[in-house]
Amino acid sequence: MKIAAIIPAGGSGLRMGYSIPKTYLTFDSVPIIVHTLRIFQDSSLIDDVYLVVQEKDREYAKNEIVGKFALTKVRAIIAGGKERQDSVNHGLTCLTHEHEFVVIHDGVRPLLEKEMLEKTIHVAMKEGAAITGVPVKDTVKSINKLSIIKKTVDRHNLFLIQTPQVFKKDVIVKAYIAAYQDQYYGTDDSSLVERLGIPVKMVEGSYENIKITTPDDLMLAEIIVQKRKSHTQ
Repeated sequence: MKIAAIIPAGGSGLRMGYSIPKTYLTFDSVPIIVHTLRIFQDSSLIDDVYLVVQEKDREYAKNEIVGKFALTKVRAIIAGGKERQDSVNHGLTCLTHEHEFVVIHDGVRPLLEKEMLEKTIHVAMKEGAAITGVPVKDTVKSINKLSIIKKTVDRHNLFLIQTPQVFKKDVIVKAYIAAYQDQYYGTDDSSLVERLGIPVKMVEGSYENIKITTPDDLMLAEIIVQKRKSHTQ
């Protein structure tokens, strides 16, 4: 049995205010995507990594990311699609019959801890599908089209969803095939599985497992990594 990881990392840097893809921006002197890939490189549970980037960035990723930082588990650098779902689908087509489980993780979530990755994998091995998320801490309101509050939503049992998301390969492949047949695009991989009526187990993650989409996120990532370093000294 092998476990593969698909890392979609084809987002642009527009919301960051940069002309280069955000995955290649740095904190702690290392590109975001390198931080992310190192988590999978260092986990004994991960056999193969498939990195999905923009077509124009494939050569750069090969030489300046995978090669330069000796990320030996990266088996292929794949051209992404129009949407994130398309990019993940491109990664799924590269898997072999040896892969029994698939981990899908955002390339711009570089602060995932290896222990959380492996915990989610173990839960998925037992349940068939598992994702990470954190409980909603703020009060949630539902409003109408005029921005008038309709009600306060009970936040008990509400979670903010993160990655990694881990699935048996045949489950996630079946879910993707069904989604394209129905012309359905979900907001995450789990939603494609859920719509087939397949149970997905929630694993409580970490509020530090942030997705870097703005300059403030990048500054926060720097703070978190420096805090972690101070705790290990």
